[in-house]
Amino acid sequence: MTTTVDPLVFGRRVRHYRKRKGMTLDDLGAAVSKPAPYLSMVENGKREPKLSLMNSLSTALGVSVAELVSPDAPTHRAQLEIAVERAQLDPAYRGLGLALLKPSVKVPDVALEHIVRLYEELRGRDAAASFTREEARAVNAELREEMRDRGNYFGELEKVAGEAVAGIGYEGQGAMSKGDINALASLFGFKMIRTPDVPAAARSVTDMRNRRIYVPARDQVDPARARSVVLQTLGHFALGHQEPANFAEFLRQRVETNYFAGAVLMPQIAAVPFLSQAKEERNISVEDIKDHFYVSYEMAAHRFTNLATEHLGIPTHFVRSDEQGIIWKAYENNGVPFPMNSVGAIEGQRLCREWGTRQAFVSDSRYTIHYQYTDAGGETFWCATFVEEDREPPHAITTGVRFEHSKWFRGWDTERRTSSDCPDGDCCRLPSDALATKWSGEMWSSVAPNSHVLAAMPVETIPGVDLVEIYEFLENQEERVYDRN
Repeated sequence: MTTTVDPLVFGRRVRHYRKRKGMTLDDLGAAVSKPAPYLSMVENGKREPKLSLMNSLSTALGVSVAELVSPDAPTHRAQLEIAVERAQLDPAYRGLGLALLKPSVKVPDVALEHIVRLYEELRGRDAAASFTREEARAVNAELREEMRDRGNYFGELEKVAGEAVAGIGYEGQGAMSKGDINALASLFGFKMIRTPDVPAAARSVTDMRNRRIYVPARDQVDPARARSVVLQTLGHFALGHQEPANFAEFLRQRVETNYFAGAVLMPQIAAVPFLSQAKEERNISVEDIKDHFYVSYEMAAHRFTNLATEHLGIPTHFVRSDEQGIIWKAYENNGVPFPMNSVGAIEGQRLCREWGTRQAFVSDSRYTIHYQYTDAGGETFWCATFVEEDREPPHAITTGVRFEHSKWFRGWDTERRTSSDCPDGDCCRLPSDALATKWSGEMWSSVAPNSHVLAAMPVETIPGVDLVEIYEFLENQEERVYDRN
């Protein structure tokens, strides 16, 4: 029994009941036949109590043994004292070189609260620092490999999404309406509320107590993207997600909720016939998917990769990158030679300037669709790239296929063609001999700071938001609801 008792908590509970009974250590010692110094060590968690002592203390203090061995601190003050004592045992805390602090009665509660909060922050940062950028990228590479093996098609997620759309009576009649989105929210027991007060760091905030999902007002976010935000939020509940315990879980949940949102907004029962008809007409276009289902171009491109291999027999690739060619997201199952680092990570790597996803930024088709063939890695790939100018910075969204599959797509007849030998320096990463000779030693460039991190993936910690800000937001929203009622 003694092995299940926390000495620190037990000691604080003994002290609490002793003082409540108005007894001194000497008084209690006389009642249980133990010297006061011994009991002081028990109360400070320095000695583990034996069963016989527990029974004696129970009788002397007038409480049950169950009350004495409860795992809960008896008061908020006792909880703080225990937390401070445990913190000082941590090697991370000891590494600060601070003198031992005894949480005596002279130390106010607020001081203990500060110490506990600072220690929690210290532990959080240590845990975050232990998860390096390379580890994050390695986790992402493992998940991408699974996606590649499955052709980016997840039948179990399609099933959940299909049941959801069937639950509101959707039969493949085109884009989801506002009423459909509200019905989906109701299906999972939530009400969707638009408000301009959603904290900037959050895409949405879910009030689990009152079953409300708050999303930014229409004038703050593109309506098509707002619909995906709602579905991504609902995806967590539809798929039974719990709070992620590590970065790998966080990443998988993010992939799954994005997939769920796409599978609901572009359900198989509607998207597959739509794409099959387009293939028959040799006129597949991500832009048509976007317009037909009223989603963002990126979401339409993602959804195309979900269905292209499984239902159309077309291996494909997808990449989102910025004007500098830095990859933020990528997927392939057609052998396109994406640049990667030593652990197989693609995010954060720079694309060759000859690729369509970079050529689109300087193309006369920057504001439409840039079609291009690129010879790379001994193969020829066709791609279609759309620059999303409303992002900051602007991003290029590219989908592509091998040459033999280009015939199914609008834009297959483009005359644009480039050749990439990257990662060889002679391709695009080194200047020509003539330029190097002319300008070497005659140039100074002030480098603009990059607004992006080295990868599109979160790097130091699992991404989150300021809990104070979120809680205050929910409190304000709840008060507004009460006022309206």
